[in-house]
Amino acid sequence: EAANNRYVPRAVLVDLEPGTIDTIRTGKFRDLFRPDNFISGNNGAGNVWAKGHYTEGAELVDSVLDVVRKEAENSDSLQGFQFTHSLGGGTGSGMGTLLLAKIREEYPDRMMSTFSVVPSPKVSDTVVEPYNATLSVHQLVENSDMAFCIDNEALYDICFNTLKNTNPAYDDLNALVSMVMSGVTTSLRFPGQLNADLRKMAVNLVPFPRLHFFMVGFAPLGNPKSAAFRNVTVADLTQQMFDAKNMMAASDPRHGRYLAVAAIFRGKISTNDVEEQMVNVQAKNTNYFVEWIPNNVKTAVCDIPPMGLEMSATFIGNNTCIQELFRRV
Repeated sequence: EAANNRYVPRAVLVDLEPGTIDTIRTGKFRDLFRPDNFISGNNGAGNVWAKGHYTEGAELVDSVLDVVRKEAENSDSLQGFQFTHSLGGGTGSGMGTLLLAKIREEYPDRMMSTFSVVPSPKVSDTVVEPYNATLSVHQLVENSDMAFCIDNEALYDICFNTLKNTNPAYDDLNALVSMVMSGVTTSLRFPGQLNADLRKMAVNLVPFPRLHFFMVGFAPLGNPKSAAFRNVTVADLTQQMFDAKNMMAASDPRHGRYLAVAAIFRGKISTNDVEEQMVNVQAKNTNYFVEWIPNNVKTAVCDIPPMGLEMSATFIGNNTCIQELFRRV
């Protein structure tokens, strides 16, 4: 929190070409970020993983780490690091995983969570996406503690089918992802009855170190025009967030089984209701939860709802069907 009640995000924005970062510098969020935290190269990675990881990215990585170090020193109690990157291009995949490895080296005991946009065949930009993704996933397995998998295909489906948006732009897709990101970090930022920080969440969601690739979802999602006339209950949120149509990765949870689930509720909600609904879900769908991990649904309740909603729920599921994502690559 800076002077005059303004909040400055502890964020470092990195790209190997100046274009995107210049857009932010001149856009409506230009006063939000600290100017020193914009770092960009000049040549771009040209969608090549090796350029991001070994040549262009490697030249820039030290200056990024300096800024990261400054930010880490300024924080009171550093929980961990959150990466947002795509696995299909060159910068996000190559340089993203290089940074991940370097930060892991420097802060081995902090949490590393990544929001990774996985390539999907239906919404494909480049031919080399499968190579970039394959090389990155290996790094994510080794160096991240939690990887939240998101793919554009599923986000487009949510926009078309649930939000009834016939012509979604990238801003609409980003809005969906930001809801989940906000939900995941809610417990760190606001008071609540049952708080779960990043480490607690990882302990509950990761039964074996390598199985840390999660599907995410958010509720309530619906046509914004009709939202004013709907009264949402905890039961509705629970039903919607376990629904396959709400998943932000295009793999169907009904094709696999849940190893663990985390549900983060926000709003004026009684913990009793939440527990009741979770027990219900598990009782009705026993086949979809593995029997060798008892009590594998973790809940957190935070009192402050997101803007414009009375209550919401963020869903994080560790499901075996995530293999469909990797198989597609």
